[in-house]
Amino acid sequence: MRDLSIVQNSPYDLIVIGGGINGAGAARDAALRGLKTLLIEKDDFGSGSTSWSTRLIHGGLRYLEYFEFKLVRESLREREILLSTAPHLVKPIQMTIPIYKGGRRSYWEIQAGMLLYDVLSFDKTLPNHRMLPAKKLQQMFRSVTSDEVVGAAQYYDCQVEYAERLCLENIVSAQAAGADAFNYVEVSEIRRQGDRITEVTCSDVLTGEAFTARLNPQGAVINTGGPWVDLVNERGKQPLTPKRLMGGTKGSHILVDPFPGAPDTALYVEAKSDGRPYFIVPWCGMYLIGTTDLRYEGRIEDLKASNDEVDYLISETNQVLPMAQLSRDQVRFTYSGLRPLPYTEGTKTSGITRSHILYDHQEDGVANLVSLVGGKLTTFRQVGEELVDWAYKKRGEAAPDCPTRHQPFPGAISAKDVRIGQAIAAHRQISRQSIDHLFQIYGARATEVLALVEQSPELGEPITPELPDIKAQAVYAVESEMARTLVDICRRRTVLAMHSNYGFELLPVITQVLSEHCGWDSGHCDRQIEDYRKFMERNCQPDYAMAAVPV
Repeated sequence: MRDLSIVQNSPYDLIVIGGGINGAGAARDAALRGLKTLLIEKDDFGSGSTSWSTRLIHGGLRYLEYFEFKLVRESLREREILLSTAPHLVKPIQMTIPIYKGGRRSYWEIQAGMLLYDVLSFDKTLPNHRMLPAKKLQQMFRSVTSDEVVGAAQYYDCQVEYAERLCLENIVSAQAAGADAFNYVEVSEIRRQGDRITEVTCSDVLTGEAFTARLNPQGAVINTGGPWVDLVNERGKQPLTPKRLMGGTKGSHILVDPFPGAPDTALYVEAKSDGRPYFIVPWCGMYLIGTTDLRYEGRIEDLKASNDEVDYLISETNQVLPMAQLSRDQVRFTYSGLRPLPYTEGTKTSGITRSHILYDHQEDGVANLVSLVGGKLTTFRQVGEELVDWAYKKRGEAAPDCPTRHQPFPGAISAKDVRIGQAIAAHRQISRQSIDHLFQIYGARATEVLALVEQSPELGEPITPELPDIKAQAVYAVESEMARTLVDICRRRTVLAMHSNYGFELLPVITQVLSEHCGWDSGHCDRQIEDYRKFMERNCQPDYAMAAVPV
């Protein structure tokens, strides 16, 4: 049980609305700099755009086309910081760009872009790029279509396989520094006196309990609601701005099992039909393919990869890798997210800036509110720093030095850490594959998961023989990581939902564990299973493949 009454006991210096990666990063920064901070999220942490990303920490090579050099430099710098502070989650990945005659970007244009990319990442620890002639590309990637190929570019960026866990570690770090953070808490009203917000009325989504969070006289509110920024700004008795700020684009992905001709490293490919770049990326034993870039004006909650988008990604991949012969039947999972981009009219989707904007509501007569428009997974730390600097400016105080540039995340651990070997030796009943998997996901905090096994040895058993996850992970998610639902556990604390038929076959085992160790009764388990099924049908199962195994 969580105690929401603590929110009403004392006022806050900063209230952050929206618990995606940017809100989590801002809350961590603020707490580490000494501000009394509250973070609230209407769903689960990282359940919006963070969870539906391509899971890359990248410099944004494509942004060079639009002369967004500042954004690229910022992204490359942030990539290097995350390699240092979150090495267990953020890891290098090699990218290869096949270049074709008649493509939108010529060999020499791409080479010039790669040279500039290296210049802008002058302080990196990753290797510089290299250009491959056509023959070398064909030797290294025999399955890539050779028709009209003129060569390739190779370079390194980074991948964060568990993007939701990067978000969660920001929150864990914020809490350790004194912040209060609650998921499933929705803003019902933002109250103001004169030109200042004074308090935020909230409701517990799970129980309906209402409560109020108050601000100190110099306190401020940060709106990091992502695609929901405009909806948050409408929660005042009068809208907090007359402007529409958000106008995101839809990006969809598919997951497939390894296929004939699948590359060992990532491909960054220009789609034949429309010239849009997209990725084919190895991910957790599967391949993540995406993304699309379409305008979207519907309900955010109804966002889902369409049949046409799935077919587009399959068709384009088959053209680049003819041996693949992918079909709809091979798609194991789909997901779609909304990029929180600024509202524009008439601009081509690819041309909408990916730079973030801090919209100060001072011009709307609200002195202590800022809304984040935009923001990328890669640059969340920098965004958090800027938002907290803004909060100090509003307080009329000099901002202390930002600690997040160097402070490791809670799970930060190197592959040579002796705790990994100690865990293997101490838990011989658990496979080495599972131990390695725990340290990949939790980093140094894997020892906390293993401590549950010491108390209850049966929690060291695998959830299913096909995967390395163990039963203790479900208990740890509920007891230590604020997971409230099966979707939280299977989709965001782990990636079980993206394996094994959307995770449906694993639910009986998981609910039995939660019944025995977390007090979930049979009625609650049944409701959770039904909610899980509805979520997968609504967001993750293609419309053409709704004949899932009944739960």
